[in-house]
Amino acid sequence: MNRFFPDINAHYTYADYLKWSLDEYVELIRGKIFRMSPAPLSQHQILVHRLDVELGYYLKKKSCQVFPAPFDVRLTTDGMLGDEQITTVVQPDLCIVCDSSKIDRRGCLGSPDLIIEILSSSTAKKDLDEKYHLYEESGVREYWVVFPDEQIISVYLLNEEKMEFELLKHFEKGEKLKVNILESLIIDLDDIFD
Repeated sequence: MNRFFPDINAHYTYADYLKWSLDEYVELIRGKIFRMSPAPLSQHQILVHRLDVELGYYLKKKSCQVFPAPFDVRLTTDGMLGDEQITTVVQPDLCIVCDSSKIDRRGCLGSPDLIIEILSSSTAKKDLDEKYHLYEESGVREYWVVFPDEQIISVYLLNEEKMEFELLKHFEKGEKLKVNILESLIIDLDDIFD
C-alpha cells in the first residue's frame, strides 16, 4: 500500500494541512513541510510532563492555559487570516496562551505568550534557528529552550520595541527560574531535572 506524503519541495497552507491524513506529525514553516522527529526519548517526555505539571498546577483557575504537543499553533504576523493564507503551523513541546480568543477547537490562532522547546539531536538546529526567528517575528513574549543533557534552560524575552529576543539567562539545575509572563510562578529546576 502506498502512503501519501506531501512533496517537501512544494509550498503549502493550513488549508492543505487540514486535508492530509498522515501517520506522523508534521509542521509547516513558511509554507514548507517539516517532518517531526520520531517518538521523543523518555528523558524528553519526562521533562515535558514535569514542566506541564508545574505550569498547569499554577494556572488552575487562572485565565492562561498550558498546552502540550501535539497542539497546532498557527502563527501569522498579518493578523487573523483564513486557512488559505496561513503558511506556518508548529507544534511546540509546551505553550501557554493567555488570550482565550486565540484558542479554538483546532488549537491556537496567533502567538502564544510562552513557548517551550526541549532540544533533541534531531530538532536542535530547527529549534535554535528557524523556530527561534519564527517565534521572535510572531511576537511570542517568552521562549524557553531546554537542554536536557546539560540540564539548562535558556530563557529569551521579547523586546517589543525592537521585536527581538534578548537572552535573559541560562538557568541551571540548582537554580530557581521565574516565569516572566506569569505574576508569581517560580520553578525550582531541581524539581525539573531531578
